[in-house]
Amino acid sequence: MIDRPVIGITMGDAAGVGPEIIVKSLSHVEVHRYCRALVIGDAGRLRNAISLLESALTVRVIESPSQARFETGIIDCIDLGLIPENLPYGEISPIAGNAAYQFIARTVELTRNGELDAICTAPLNKEALHAGGHIFPGHTELLAHLTGTEEVSMMLVTPNMKVIHVTTHMGLIDAINRIEPGLVQRTIERAHATLNRAGINNPRIAVCGINPHAGENGLFGHGEEEEKIVPAINELQARGWNIEGPLPADTLFFRAGRGDFDCVVAMYHDQGHGPVKVLGLEAGVNVTIGLPVVRTSVDHGTAFDIAGSGLADERSLLEALRQAVKLVSRLQTETT
Repeated sequence: MIDRPVIGITMGDAAGVGPEIIVKSLSHVEVHRYCRALVIGDAGRLRNAISLLESALTVRVIESPSQARFETGIIDCIDLGLIPENLPYGEISPIAGNAAYQFIARTVELTRNGELDAICTAPLNKEALHAGGHIFPGHTELLAHLTGTEEVSMMLVTPNMKVIHVTTHMGLIDAINRIEPGLVQRTIERAHATLNRAGINNPRIAVCGINPHAGENGLFGHGEEEEKIVPAINELQARGWNIEGPLPADTLFFRAGRGDFDCVVAMYHDQGHGPVKVLGLEAGVNVTIGLPVVRTSVDHGTAFDIAGSGLADERSLLEALRQAVKLVSRLQTETT
């Protein structure tokens, strides 16, 4: 097991709440007991957040993780120097969008070179990312591109349930067209492998339908469940896996919340995100499944409406750091 793994925290969009939640998180003494965290972002923006919060932390600029001291009270920062001092909070900025991309790109490079054990990302803004010249639907697709990974899955992790998505950042019509048995099967397989690593043998996995009441035997929709989902479930049940579905999403999430299942497979973005976010944004962590590097993230956006106000809640980032440590430790155990 890695002793206090080195976690690279990307600042995300510097016009959002990323700098603030990073400073707040690294103010918690217990964080330094279970990981060695450093920031890839902008040192000036961190100092601005420290001043805003009247924090006692200081920032130390480094060029590589090997130079970090990981001392309580000091934030080690690989400063890319891309954020002007007068960049306003709470506004779409192509400068901040490009910088968010560059923060991620540098962090992926460091992780793949073995200088970091995992990545933990503060939120970026998709509109700003596009304005900065980087046309990706979000972090998940961007990370897949940077690591040369053909297909990954988004899993939301909360204390009460785990939800993995067959499709994510696309329109509903496009998502339904994208769903097919092979993709459904591969998504379930990624969930199964992740749950196994977490120590859950023969996990109970429930699969959502697409239509209301999962089609209700053809009453709703045009047979999408039978065409797109059932073949994958049949294939995996034949292996002896504990898979149930397709089930109506409305009652399925209630059952998952009371502990009937170890993981829910959602067909599209809002089907999975809605129930999780009802539990509270501070409860959820986004984990990208299928990457060659460990990546966790907060499960909220840049919150431009409160950015620069000192009101941002750091609990999701704290949980994302804890989940990154757990995933690194499990992977290390598997390879030793």
